Amino acid sequence: MGRDYGQYCGLARALDVVGDRWNLLIVRQLLVGPARYRELRAGLAGIATNLLADRLRDLESAGVVERTLADDGGAITYALTPWGAELREPIEGLIRWSTPLMVRGPEGDEFRAEWLLLALPALFAGRASTASVTVGIAVDGDESAMVQVRTTPAGIDVGVPDGRDFDAVLRAEASIVLGLSTGLLTLDDVAEAISCEGNKDALRAIFEAPLVSPS
Repeated sequence: MGRDYGQYCGLARALDVVGDRWNLLIVRQLLVGPARYRELRAGLAGIATNLLADRLRDLESAGVVERTLADDGGAITYALTPWGAELREPIEGLIRWSTPLMVRGPEGDEFRAEWLLLALPALFAGRASTASVTVGIAVDGDESAMVQVRTTPAGIDVGVPDGRDFDAVLRAEASIVLGLSTGLLTLDDVAEAISCEGNKDALRAIFEAPLVSPS
């Protein structure tokens, strides 16, 4: 790896591996799912192609990323190793920590709906609802990138639509969806800025679900 702090400290050793610019964002993309090189580039606007290749090579050498070749000998797919996937927990912690940095909105920065697949589980962590509902979320009018959110006995599950019927569909800007998910905004606060198709109580069951006290 290019960075070496030379300190026998867990944080320093971790940053030796993932502390270089773009590394954690590459991990973010692969936490969403395995991806081909061109798909990674699409989710990392601004990274030079040679730099992405270097970062992937470093992460592979460190045991964070692995690559597989399609059965037909075609494109290479990159994925996290089991050890690399353990970065989900600290990354979700950083997402929750970032809330004060997100309240000012995108300010021209790029947003991709697929990032909700990582952000929403982090923001919904520890919450549960007694209602059984499934809702769809479409951000910035992009119906093709709908995110599915549903209540389960274990908490709130976030993923891509799996064919279930939606009790409601929320259409809103990214900043509003994130604000609702953090609890900084309520549905009543943004009633005029969102579109809800279906049962609005289903949205309340998701966004107003209380924290569950640890047993």
